[in-house]
Amino acid sequence: MAQKIDKLLPILEGQPVIPVLKIDRLADAVPLARALAAGGLPAVEITLRTADAIDAIRLVSDEVPEALVGAGTILSAHNFDEAVDAGARFIVSPGTTQELLDCARASDVPFLPGGITPSEIMSLKEEGHSILKFFPAEQAGGAAFLKSLASPLAGVRFCPTGGISLANAHDYLGLSNVICVGGSWVAPDDMLKAKDWDGITALARQAAQLPRK
Repeated sequence: MAQKIDKLLPILEGQPVIPVLKIDRLADAVPLARALAAGGLPAVEITLRTADAIDAIRLVSDEVPEALVGAGTILSAHNFDEAVDAGARFIVSPGTTQELLDCARASDVPFLPGGITPSEIMSLKEEGHSILKFFPAEQAGGAAFLKSLASPLAGVRFCPTGGISLANAHDYLGLSNVICVGGSWVAPDDMLKAKDWDGITALARQAAQLPRK
């Protein structure tokens, strides 16, 4: 199957929250990944939104064996390939292009593509993708919209990301078609600036205990 379900499912089912990380300082990458893993969130998505993102993926892959590092904000085949070369264990995109689908089909690394509209979701399902990113979740209709998709698009599960916090994560995790959520609240900027790794571990532990349906 195009999505490599056997590799993707253990990642997404392993924890209710996938931390979505924007690494502004390369020196933060390793201690941050260690702090999150210590709190029960070993799988993390490092987004390609900063100049140091690829180096951060490589560092975490090389130096934090307890972490399972993925790459997010993948927009092209070049992004896909350089993230895999750096050690990314899974690939996440906010949307989908045919170029990315072709790249994913040829790769051993599992791909979580983005889809929002029923037409996008149906097209991805035809391509063999039954687990999708739903972004930006809150702005696109939130938990109510995802709930409305459960019956007509049965068999498709989502990892919603965007605008999700501890306050509303349970709204999503209580849905039958949500496998996990993505969120940045477990690594807030103020804690990163203060290098408060213990505080981040505490947030991760709290997130790791969130119940799922």
